[in-house]
Amino acid sequence: MIGKADASGFERTLAYVPIVHTQADMGLLGKSIRRAHLYRMGETLLKRKVAAIDQIWADIETAINRLDLVYAKVRLYQDSLPVCGREREIVQELATSGSRNHQLLLRLIEKGAALMGTESAELLVREYELSKCILDTGNASRTAKMKTHQKTLAESLLKARDRYIAQRINHSLCAGETGVLFLGMLHSPEPFLNGDIHLAHLIEKPAGSAGR
Repeated sequence: MIGKADASGFERTLAYVPIVHTQADMGLLGKSIRRAHLYRMGETLLKRKVAAIDQIWADIETAINRLDLVYAKVRLYQDSLPVCGREREIVQELATSGSRNHQLLLRLIEKGAALMGTESAELLVREYELSKCILDTGNASRTAKMKTHQKTLAESLLKARDRYIAQRINHSLCAGETGVLFLGMLHSPEPFLNGDIHLAHLIEKPAGSAGR
């Protein structure tokens, strides 16, 4: 049962919640990403994608509500939330903008869970700059060499973020506590987690979906 040490000797539990980002989650990049999706997919397919993402979030909320959590011993770790001292403010702003992810975080915080800064601000800025460059340039006009360079850089940044996220959890999640990690589906922090952390996948990654 999530929230308590199990018979195998694990003293810390991490519930891994694979998420799909919405436009409201993306801040300054949100409108540019929507335009890119609209251009590539068309209005009808984009609406279907939005509906599918809404269903994923409904499933996540249902799964969270079914957990037997002692909220005073729960730490929340969130994709793209930097260690900065303004974590609650950032979550509040994104929740107000319509992010179901951050609205859920606020509800869990109100129940007693602790919100944790999760990511390196420096790495997030570097990824933002790379994403903006890719969106501004457009796939059609980029050379094969530039595509390869950007892909390699993106993969390197993703791995660096995964390592940082895992180390943040390793150092802040205490014995007897449960962490809930909301993380995009392309991430793989598992290899960097300490061996005494029991990783529990809250829901399966939806087939054919992708996240940042």
